[in-house]
Amino acid sequence: MSIFTILFIVLLVAWLLGWGVFHVATGLIHILLIVAVIALILHFVRGGRGPA
Repeated sequence: MSIFTILFIVLLVAWLLGWGVFHVATGLIHILLIVAVIALILHFVRGGRGPA
């Protein structure tokens, strides 16, 4: 897996835990979701290249 995919998964899980389990109501948890989506988009734009 690429670093962008791992970053997406980690940030998405953190967002889900913050929203569902801890009921975080600040804007910070939504920033995590935005960063996760950006990481996923970058992964698809850059292409699934093999390891360097």
